[in-house]
Amino acid sequence: MGDTTRRRTVLAAGAATLAGAALSGCGADGGSDAPGAADGAQGGAQNGGQGTPSGSTGGAAAPAGGGQVLARTADIPVGGGKVFKEQKVVVTQPAAGQFKAFSATCTHQGCLVGSVKDQNIVCPCHQSLFKISDGSVAGGPASRPLPAAKITVEGDNITLG
Repeated sequence: MGDTTRRRTVLAAGAATLAGAALSGCGADGGSDAPGAADGAQGGAQNGGQGTPSGSTGGAAAPAGGGQVLARTADIPVGGGKVFKEQKVVVTQPAAGQFKAFSATCTHQGCLVGSVKDQNIVCPCHQSLFKISDGSVAGGPASRPLPAAKITVEGDNITLG
């Protein structure tokens, strides 16, 4: 029975992710900035920047918070971050214990950002840069910030939603 429950949890998490992706749209219109990408579609607080360090989770669903555990706080380097391509979110830690999350969809043409380097979130398509502290544009061609995504930091878990 444990395997059946685990499969249902994984399937439910996958369905929720797909539903969110379908509602948010892609925005790769072949033109300039993706429409609606920074209009608050994924706004929200990032737990006030609190958290404590630990190990890695592997993306399992969280039983208590209802969201998906993305990582452990220790998985996100101070002054850096990590891109979660499947969930289309990037989690950063601009200062020790301060965690932020943003949409991983570049506001220029809808590409997924690829990495976090030198205090910036980097889009590999046209080299747009976004600050890890607030998602604002640090270098074009993007002209709009990455929208905030909602995460919760509880203990050493970083949970989506």
